[in-house]
Amino acid sequence: MRSVLEVKNLSFGYTKESLLFEDFSISLKRGEIKAVVGASGVGKSTLFELILKNLKAFSGEITASRTSQVFQDPYSSFHPSYSLLNQIQDVASLDGLDGYLNDLNLGYELLLKLPHELSGGQLQRASIIRAMLMKPELLLLDEPTSALDNVIQLEVMRSLIKNLDTMGMLLITHDLELAKWCADDIIIL
Repeated sequence: MRSVLEVKNLSFGYTKESLLFEDFSISLKRGEIKAVVGASGVGKSTLFELILKNLKAFSGEITASRTSQVFQDPYSSFHPSYSLLNQIQDVASLDGLDGYLNDLNLGYELLLKLPHELSGGQLQRASIIRAMLMKPELLLLDEPTSALDNVIQLEVMRSLIKNLDTMGMLLITHDLELAKWCADDIIIL
């Protein structure tokens, strides 16, 4: 399988004296899920920011295929004044929408609403749908199920796993049991 993410010899910190990453490397292939687990403040979300090139590493190389991301806080990932459907159409084709709605147990009518009109769990599932419709080769998942109850969490993860033939997934989670259940490899920071 082809690599969708290569991080080689990454070094980064918010100061040169206190590095979060020193000579850090990771490789992710299509069909794989790797989980990044660790306490708050160890650099899990910072790693995603580096992969997305929102931060510049001190040294090292990052190569990533077409990427989309599911953020931990779904309310901050949608504009409050536009319907979810408008925001999804701005970045993705709706090809496959019905299947994702069915898999994630969301009704089409919810996409016609504004973000504040949905629960956190509904909005998080809409965020996952938006990310999947972008047809990524690399999907970055930052605590994608933290706003969901256990039953919905399992449904969401099963739906994501069904798509591994087209992508690789890098998952940030505090939930070690979830990581053990779904990940091919767990990276402890």
